[in-house]
Amino acid sequence: MSLPRWLQALRPLWLEFWLPLPLLGIIFWLGGNVVTSQVLSRPYSTVSKLQADAQQEVQLSVTVLVIKAEIEKNKGLTSVEVKTADPELKTLEFEFPVTEVSQVEARIAQKLGLSREDTKKLVRYQLKN
Repeated sequence: MSLPRWLQALRPLWLEFWLPLPLLGIIFWLGGNVVTSQVLSRPYSTVSKLQADAQQEVQLSVTVLVIKAEIEKNKGLTSVEVKTADPELKTLEFEFPVTEVSQVEARIAQKLGLSREDTKKLVRYQLKN
């Protein structure tokens, strides 16, 4: 089967290979646009919403060395400083709106995940008026 004369002239220039490439590029470009518009126009729903105003509760597992509690009766607050053995987290600070020793110990034990007995052994109190 013989090729037309103009096609035979193009054969040494590899134009029979290069001429269909722009056509293939246009087909891929149009196909990509169709797929992109289909994907972007599809409705979606978010499962979990970001809650920036909610405070997160974090559980820490640290070795507590000493707990220093400063009870300020006139302000009705107790400032607590916890020294730990962790090199990255050396101190923790809490402030509780209670001044009774038993309530302070209960709050510290709850925050640190300690027993009440362990908290009583580690805590040192300072009263301020």
